[in-house]
Amino acid sequence: MNELVRLPAPLLAWYRQNARTLPWRSDPTPYHVWLSEIMLQQTRVAAALEFYRRFLEALPTVAHLAQCPEDRLMKLWQGLGYYSRARNLQKAARLIMTEHGGIFPRSLEDIRALPGVGEYTAGAIASIAFQQPVPAVDGNVLRVLSRLEDDHRDVASPACRREAAAALQKVLPRDAPGDFNQALMELGALVCLPNGAPLCAACPAGDFCAGRLAGTAQDLPVKAPKKPRRVEERTVYLVVWQGRVALRRRPKKGLLAGLWEYPNEPAPWDCPVAGPVRPAGGAKHVFSHIEWRMAGYRVDAAGPGLPEGWVWASPAQLAEKYPLPSAFAGFQEAVDAALRGEK
Repeated sequence: MNELVRLPAPLLAWYRQNARTLPWRSDPTPYHVWLSEIMLQQTRVAAALEFYRRFLEALPTVAHLAQCPEDRLMKLWQGLGYYSRARNLQKAARLIMTEHGGIFPRSLEDIRALPGVGEYTAGAIASIAFQQPVPAVDGNVLRVLSRLEDDHRDVASPACRREAAAALQKVLPRDAPGDFNQALMELGALVCLPNGAPLCAACPAGDFCAGRLAGTAQDLPVKAPKKPRRVEERTVYLVVWQGRVALRRRPKKGLLAGLWEYPNEPAPWDCPVAGPVRPAGGAKHVFSHIEWRMAGYRVDAAGPGLPEGWVWASPAQLAEKYPLPSAFAGFQEAVDAALRGEK
């Protein structure tokens, strides 16, 4: 990777002038860096900022995270999706408390052993929080490198990722490993953009980027086509009674494990609660591997009786107590209207 050798100096100079001011950069403790990296795995920076602030306000230390009740943790994570990330955060926090005396581990091997921490996240924490000279290779970095080197291999292949990490290890500035790794990520986020034309005129590597010089940068990186998502039709019942709505908890394993939801099943499904039924709109939600197409129905329950495991939730409890997946956000307006007693 001849072009890569030329990258560190101009990239670091660009980063120090153009880096966004972010709270985990301003105070890069291991806990802050770790939390931010987990949140940013499936979430844009702009969207993650308020979640990050609120999460740290409620759980300012690893010890607080380890002790947090599950529903409270899920409520803090509500809206970020991929809830297994939050569960792994807590598993890791408890491991830090029991195995490391409450002190975040410093060694790359120990960081990598934490639940939910992969090679990239371990490298990011080790380099940013502890200034260890190790690479951090994520999708942004692979996109930058594929364009820089005019590399047309599938970036999702394990071999490509391993070779990228090995090449970065050789050029990583020993006096600024965290800045270098963050600069590569920042370049991918702000200049070497996904899903469109890169802003090559603003790139510190523009003069020697092989993809730009060959006119192929916009066609890179190469990715194998994804398998189509499975579509599932579902029926959702918004069961209301005296200003409350019925919820049930999902199974402990599988999709949206352990969260609360409006009762729903694959269509067709008859509501097990007696009362008048009327249409309440529809919604769609796309998961990584499945797409829910949901038809909603409002049920004005004839009485307070509910099937086993269901609960009545007031508006205040919906806001503060029960973590509800964003998959059902499309029904929020209908629920609010029903809880206000509107017909």
